[in-house]
Amino acid sequence: MLHCFLAVHRDELIERCRSKASNSVGVVARATDEIDHGVPFFLDQLIKTLKVEQSAHPIDGLKVSGGSGGTTLGLSELGDIAAQHGRDLMHRGFTVEQVVHGYGDLCQSITDLAFERHEPVKVEEFRTLNRCLDNAIAMAVAEFNHQRDSLAAETHAKMHLMEIGFFAHELRNFLNTATLALVVITEENLSLSGATCAVLNRALIGMRALIDRSLTDVRMSAGLPIQHQLFDMADFIDELKLSSMLEAHVKKCRFIVQAVECGLMIEADRDLLLSAAGNLLQNAFKFTLPGTEVILSCFARGNRILIEVEDHGKGLLPAEIEKIFHPFAQTGSDRSGLGLGLAIARRCVEANKGVLSVRTKATSGCVFTIDLPRQISSN
Repeated sequence: MLHCFLAVHRDELIERCRSKASNSVGVVARATDEIDHGVPFFLDQLIKTLKVEQSAHPIDGLKVSGGSGGTTLGLSELGDIAAQHGRDLMHRGFTVEQVVHGYGDLCQSITDLAFERHEPVKVEEFRTLNRCLDNAIAMAVAEFNHQRDSLAAETHAKMHLMEIGFFAHELRNFLNTATLALVVITEENLSLSGATCAVLNRALIGMRALIDRSLTDVRMSAGLPIQHQLFDMADFIDELKLSSMLEAHVKKCRFIVQAVECGLMIEADRDLLLSAAGNLLQNAFKFTLPGTEVILSCFARGNRILIEVEDHGKGLLPAEIEKIFHPFAQTGSDRSGLGLGLAIARRCVEANKGVLSVRTKATSGCVFTIDLPRQISSN
């Protein structure tokens, strides 16, 4: 009988599965400890099912392995064990392909060994083997996917709560600073050109930048359609200049805007591009050294249009260059803000079929470049 054959050769079957796992290559390469984790338990349940079905009460075999077409968690011993197997493998870093191949290796090992030892397998026994494998794979994969989806949802929820927490924290700080400054200005009848007013301006600028970044992030995350429009880059740069002059004044640095060649046109989502360039300017004002300059320029290079924001800060180390575009990444000593500005800027640029890059200058500071396709006039 097959259950006797499996019981006698149990250790050999486990070793064959371990050998198959160690010899696997490519996407299905597996660690041999996966075999020790699942195969012995399944074999025991298979042997038990076959044994019960050869008894006076064969129907009791369904309580062990479940019926044809799958089983429900909690209704069979095999289903519960397979579900636990899938759960454990997911948390230990295995893939769903590795889960499936583990059971497949066992089926092949049983078939090969039975053929080699000339062990006759009855049709009913072979059907039971297939039913047990089918149920075990179904439950293991279902539980694996459930655990994976639950973990992904939990991670997403934590990230979302973190973003909300950071946003509320930063907004509260800016609001508190603005409130205190306004109270002092009102009670002391201070000049609107004094230092306290500058503090108020900085707080208001910070709140505006924080809200702008958050709104842009919401729009990008929601997958709202890109609103393409044709516009002149000279007007676009003038708008950036007007919105950034006050921030340059508050940061006590010079803001130089290079003249833009007439007729440079681009077709893009203007709001997203304004957000991207605005984030780069805010980053430049944040890190440029006091008394230095931030330079904004826009020019054509072949069939591309480049927007560059240059600062005179401490620059970036090679290992920091890619990291700064990750959400919540903050590499400098100034850790104010959420660390989302550059990540949002890159998403906005890429949504417009552009590329955002950065290079460190030989002297000091960085140059951030937005590289976009140029719209050639048909006139």
